[in-house]
Amino acid sequence: MIPLIFLASLLALPADTFGAPTNVVPVSGQSISLLRRNPSPRDATQRGALAKRQRDNLIAKYGGATTLKRSTGYNSIVNQDYDSSYYGSLAIGTPAVSFDVILDTGSSDLWVASSSCGTSCGSVATYNPSSSSTFQNLSTPFDITYGSGAAEGYVAQDTVQMAGFSVASQGFAVVDVVSTSLLTSPVSGLLGLAWQPLASSGQMPLWQTLASSGSWDSALFAVQLTRYTNDSSAQTLEPGGVLNMGYTNSSLYTGSIDYIDIPGTDTYWYLPLTSITVQGTSITIDSGTTVAIDTGTTNIGGPASSIEAIYAQISGSQPATGQWQGYYSFPCSTTVNVEVSFGGTTWSISSADIAFAQLSSTECIGAFFETTTGTGTPSWIFGDAFLKNVYSVFRYNPPSIGFASLSSVAIAENGAGGAVPSATIGTVSAAVTNTSDAPRGHALSASLSALLFLAFSAVLLL
Repeated sequence: MIPLIFLASLLALPADTFGAPTNVVPVSGQSISLLRRNPSPRDATQRGALAKRQRDNLIAKYGGATTLKRSTGYNSIVNQDYDSSYYGSLAIGTPAVSFDVILDTGSSDLWVASSSCGTSCGSVATYNPSSSSTFQNLSTPFDITYGSGAAEGYVAQDTVQMAGFSVASQGFAVVDVVSTSLLTSPVSGLLGLAWQPLASSGQMPLWQTLASSGSWDSALFAVQLTRYTNDSSAQTLEPGGVLNMGYTNSSLYTGSIDYIDIPGTDTYWYLPLTSITVQGTSITIDSGTTVAIDTGTTNIGGPASSIEAIYAQISGSQPATGQWQGYYSFPCSTTVNVEVSFGGTTWSISSADIAFAQLSSTECIGAFFETTTGTGTPSWIFGDAFLKNVYSVFRYNPPSIGFASLSSVAIAENGAGGAVPSATIGTVSAAVTNTSDAPRGHALSASLSALLFLAFSAVLLL
């Protein structure tokens, strides 16, 4: 287990647009829209501070046989602060109370701010254990450290609902001490979407509970994110895309999904990195190099030597200084062509996503930045700057990640604007019990229910 886990998504920079279409939901299930957070796209100083925190965060984050009724669901995503971060919504407790949480495939803990948090949590919505009849305190300390701060509390269990699914006795952390600025309204916490061995709480992640119990039509979840960073009229919150649970939405991609198996243990969602081409020139990649696919990170981090080699292909680029240390600047007039491969299809990254911030009328900061990771962890972290260009699928068995080309429907959502979705609580179509003492990787017991269904229709923002 990695001892330090960062809330990279809170550090993500400006956000994009509203995500998946609301008129293409599979008849077999529901979806939850995701929201993404974005800082002011025009404030280079603020973006620089966020960039520094993102880099620091990654260094800490990666350094250190029952037959069931199955179903599908979706969660609309919100794009916050011009593609800086993306969040969705879920509900906790009995009666259920909804919360906005960062969606992070780079970590594995679910945690929310407690009603006893005090002023450090600011004005965000908080969870009150005494108001839930299904709350159980496991009396286990919990703490997480991020580049921008830390959160502390204790591990508990309660009923958690998301995208039409209800999980009883789901383990999560109730946080009552939070560093200043770690949470930004309306976000109340974080939903880790990586594998259980990374969980500081030791609890099985919500997605893994559902996938291992057979509750989904297909044991996978998929993400589509919107782009607003290049939209001068973008608002702080925009539709961010969608999180599909238990199915892939064929209206959001074209062609086939190219799956690559995770090359080792199930911890991070990571892949072999086989090639990077910049301006038509191949960048040298060491054998065995791996890359984490991280929705909680805004940009793309890699080893200093590789980042230097990338910018060497971009005329006029140079190392940035101050709060931009580890980043590079280049002429905004330059169209940068980048292609990457993980051993299968080659994927292009839009030039709009390579230009992370504009310092002046002529100078831009690039999305690739230098970072260091610990032994045994991926040396590269591909965040939203890459993920906005593909439809991404995270498969439970065999553990693998798939990418597909975005459809015209998905591409049309970039910069399209629209109403930002708010969390709603509806009817639960399928209910599962989380067996918290089950060995990691062991299938959990599950049961059906046609009771209260939770239908979150948060708007897609990225």
